[in-house]
Amino acid sequence: MDVSAWEAMAAWYDAKQGDEGDLWHRTLIDPALLRVVGPVQGQRLLDLACGNGYLARCFARMGARVTAVDASAAMIERARLRERESPLGIVYHVADTARLDALDDAGMDIAVCNMALMDIDDAAGTIGQVARVLRPGGRFVASLSHPCFDVVNASAWVIERIDFTTTVWRKVSRYRECFAGRVPWHDGADHVGHTPAYHRPLSWYVRALRAAEFVLTALEEPEPTGEFLAASSSGPWIAEIPLHCVIEARRDA
Repeated sequence: MDVSAWEAMAAWYDAKQGDEGDLWHRTLIDPALLRVVGPVQGQRLLDLACGNGYLARCFARMGARVTAVDASAAMIERARLRERESPLGIVYHVADTARLDALDDAGMDIAVCNMALMDIDDAAGTIGQVARVLRPGGRFVASLSHPCFDVVNASAWVIERIDFTTTVWRKVSRYRECFAGRVPWHDGADHVGHTPAYHRPLSWYVRALRAAEFVLTALEEPEPTGEFLAASSSGPWIAEIPLHCVIEARRDA
């Protein structure tokens, strides 16, 4: 897995996410994700592709026993620095999510992957590893770019103005294909960085979960909160057409 782009952006991404997540995570994506995850007091929780660890820290404060992994050593170093400054008992590993060799079989009650499955080249391998490390009946909760409406490099907002009426549409192409793309990030005043992303149709994720002996138990499409609507010009558009989804699947007993 090529993580060089994330390595280069680690300091900027850590500052952007801080300790609570940026606007899009904190006020649009995370409320739905946390609602699906529910109470985690006393549970063994795995945070996959944890980035700077802001969500791992959230779960630890909720009472979970958290293990967190990310393929980027620079990201994990940022997360460990925050752990040293404010210890919460989180154990961090640098690891490819499709090769969780440091984790025991059936050692976790719940695994969470926040906005990362679409960034992982071997997502099927990752789902298989999650199945291995979850106990029978354990849950996997993942948020991701909505495969139906947010197709990397092949979807866009279309704004039409006729007389005094403005209509916003979502244009999508190449939906049924599986392909790699690049996501642009304004990671500095005059610099745009890019990270890899992988589009797969929604049916691909369902098949991959079933192949790993998961049962799909929930599918949510995060709606903008009042704070997001007030702060983002995209809020009213996303209120009509969701750009993210949250999937919950349970490991067959």
